[in-house]
Amino acid sequence: MRNVCHRPQVCESVLSLGSNEGDRLAWLARARAALAAETALTMLACSPVYETDPVGVPDAFAQQRYLNQIVIVETDLPPHVFSRLIHAIEGRLGRTRGPVRNLPRTLDIDIITFGDIRSTDPDLTLPHPRAGTRRFVLQPLADLRPAARLPGDARTVSERLRDLPDIPRVSRFAPPGGAAAALCAPRLGEGESS
Repeated sequence: MRNVCHRPQVCESVLSLGSNEGDRLAWLARARAALAAETALTMLACSPVYETDPVGVPDAFAQQRYLNQIVIVETDLPPHVFSRLIHAIEGRLGRTRGPVRNLPRTLDIDIITFGDIRSTDPDLTLPHPRAGTRRFVLQPLADLRPAARLPGDARTVSERLRDLPDIPRVSRFAPPGGAAAALCAPRLGEGESS
């Protein structure tokens, strides 16, 4: 993962996709399709999908496991415009936000990093304030960029992952029936590889 912007106007962003309601795999596919359809974005890479124990949810929903995936995109949008675009995609796909956090959701898209930008703005905190402590973020990110560092962090993604407890559990997701699904079809930029 390059934490810097490649060219003066183009930055790479790491996104974490999650779903724990309905057809979770289909929701991730819809999110990837919506991201790929945006002309202001180029999809660079997608991780394998992981199934994860919920973190910080009300007890009534503790059995609803998530599917999570990392998607890396690049864009020439400014960070706050990019954030509004991501929220608009969530909204088009039926995501509603309310006063209670961590309720079940069909789709969640978190911005983990945006280039090497560090921000404490409550509307867009970068990097995501809990990314370095979440196995469901670091495991799929390590599949793509194990030597990457979150902005401001001296440790690599792999080093952070190694230091995390095994609980909550995170395991590679196998689609029902063992069918291998096409989980990502990135548009690779010139000279890029996933």
